[in-house]
Amino acid sequence: MKKKLLPFMLVILFVFNGFAQNLQDFQKDLEKLQQYNSGLDHRLDQLSKQMDDLMWFQKVGDIAFVDKLYICGPAKWKEKNPDAMGAGNPLKFWTYVFIPLNIDVNKKYPLIVLPHGGVHADFTTYYAHIIRELISQGYVVVAAEYRGSTGYGKSYFENIDYGGLEVEDVYESRNSILENYSFVDKNRVGIMGWSHGGLIALMNIFDHPNDFQCAFAGVPVSDLIARMGYYNQSYRDLFEADYHIGQSANQNVAEYRRRSPAWNTHKMKDTPLLIHTNTNDDDVNVLEVEHLIKSLKADGKKFEHEIFQNIPGGHSFDRIDTKTAQEIRFKIHRFMAKTLKPERPFKSQEDMRKAAYRY
Repeated sequence: MKKKLLPFMLVILFVFNGFAQNLQDFQKDLEKLQQYNSGLDHRLDQLSKQMDDLMWFQKVGDIAFVDKLYICGPAKWKEKNPDAMGAGNPLKFWTYVFIPLNIDVNKKYPLIVLPHGGVHADFTTYYAHIIRELISQGYVVVAAEYRGSTGYGKSYFENIDYGGLEVEDVYESRNSILENYSFVDKNRVGIMGWSHGGLIALMNIFDHPNDFQCAFAGVPVSDLIARMGYYNQSYRDLFEADYHIGQSANQNVAEYRRRSPAWNTHKMKDTPLLIHTNTNDDDVNVLEVEHLIKSLKADGKKFEHEIFQNIPGGHSFDRIDTKTAQEIRFKIHRFMAKTLKPERPFKSQEDMRKAAYRY
C-alpha cells in the first residue's frame, strides 16, 4: 500500500513545491509593483502642477507678469545622514511671483506675501481671482511653494516641516523679492493666508514682527494639539511620519505647541492683524481660532477679528465665488489697503468684482 502511495505523494510534493515557488515569485512581483507605484502619486502630482502652471497665464496673464523663481530657505531641520555630502546646505524651493503689467519701475509698490494652505498642498489657480484682485490694486505678490508642497516629487514632499522652517521659507520668499526687485517697497509688505497659510502668516508676524506692516489670517490652523485630538489617525500620520515630527502630540506636546499660533501669541508686537473664522468650518474647527483669539486677548494684543455664523462654503467661505464671499473679501482688501496704500485701492465691491471676473 505504501509503495502505491509513494508516486502519489511525490506528485503532491512536486505540485506543492511548484505552488510555493510561484507564490514566492508572485510576492516578489507584487513588491516590485508596490515599489514602482510608491512614486506614482508624486509623478501624477508633478504632471498636475505643470498643467496648472500653464493655466496661470490664461487666468491672469492679461494683467500680470507671471514667473516662478528657485530660491533657498534654511537647511532641513532633520537630516537622515548628517555626514552625507550636501547635508546642512540651504534647502531649495520654488516660489511664484506676480507683477502688474502696467507698473512704472521708477515707483515703489507694496508687496503681498501669500502662502498657500493644506498639508502637502500647493499654490494653484484656485487663487486666481484673489491674485487678480491684488494685482488690479497695484500689489506685487509672492507665493512660496515652501518645503513639503505637492507637485515636485517625493523628496520635496518629505521635507515637510509644518509650522516650523516652512515659515522661514515664506519669509525668505519675501526677502528674495525685496532683494531683486527695486520697485518693491520694503516698508509696505503685508502677509495674508488661509487655513495652513493663515498659520504661516501668523507665525511670520510673531517671528519677524518688524518686517510685515499688516497681516490677514483666514480660518487659520491655530492649535495643533487640539487639532490632533479631533482629527482621525490618518491625518495624525502626516505629522507622526518619520520624515516629519515623528511623534504624536501625546508623546511630544512641546513640539506641537511650538508650531501652534495660539501658544505663541506672546511674541506678537503691534502688527495690524485681521482674523476671520466661520462657525461651520468643516476643516479648521472654530474652537482652534477661538483659542487663538482668547490667547491674543489674554496677552493684551491689539487686533481685529470676526467670527462669521454659518456662512455657506464652510472652510472656503470667503475664497469661493459667491456674492457673500466677495463682500467679505472686499473687507479684507480694505483692511490691508489701509496700511499698505496700493495705487488703486477698490472704491466699491463692484470695482473688485470687475477686477477679478472682468464683468
